[in-house]
Amino acid sequence: METLRERKKQRTRDALLRAAVELFTTRGYEQTTVDDIAEAVEVSQRTFFRHFAGKEEAALALQELVVARFVEAVRARPAAEAPLEALRQAVLQGWETLNEVIESVVPVETYLRMYRVVESTPVLLAAHLRRDMETEDTLARVLAEREGLDVDADPRPRLAVAVFGGVMRVTERAWSTGEDFSLEAMRELTISYLEQVGPALTESWRTR
Repeated sequence: METLRERKKQRTRDALLRAAVELFTTRGYEQTTVDDIAEAVEVSQRTFFRHFAGKEEAALALQELVVARFVEAVRARPAAEAPLEALRQAVLQGWETLNEVIESVVPVETYLRMYRVVESTPVLLAAHLRRDMETEDTLARVLAEREGLDVDADPRPRLAVAVFGGVMRVTERAWSTGEDFSLEAMRELTISYLEQVGPALTESWRTR
């Protein structure tokens, strides 16, 4: 059972995260300092560092929340599903529960604005891509466990995750550089691109 102390700690972390995201999306990542974030919540810099290692961690925290939920969704998919289908269904399921995950901290619209900040800020994008690699390793191990394979001896789990991760990166890039920044636009792009994986990999691209 969660204690009063733990609830208070979580409320402080959520308040710091809200303030950080609001400042990053309105003022800019580089223009926002740790002191600015702490001051917005009326806590000390020391308190900020008890919850986050630095600005970068705060900037990526919402995405980490979504990724953690996605990994658990993959782990929970029916064993009979093919690996790529399990990944596909997990990401589609994630769109259905995104509001629930994010809105306990910030409105979804704020999360989407923060997504664009990450995509347009080189230092954050580099950190995001690095974390994507770590997530891909975790997902490969989850798939290998589901299929009863040795992830270090059989390349298929890593290949499946690499294909899936590539599709998601293309989707993110298309969404972040497009004109429609809504959640629905991101969801529709994700579905559309995932459905094209099979034809893109196995069919001829030439048209008569």
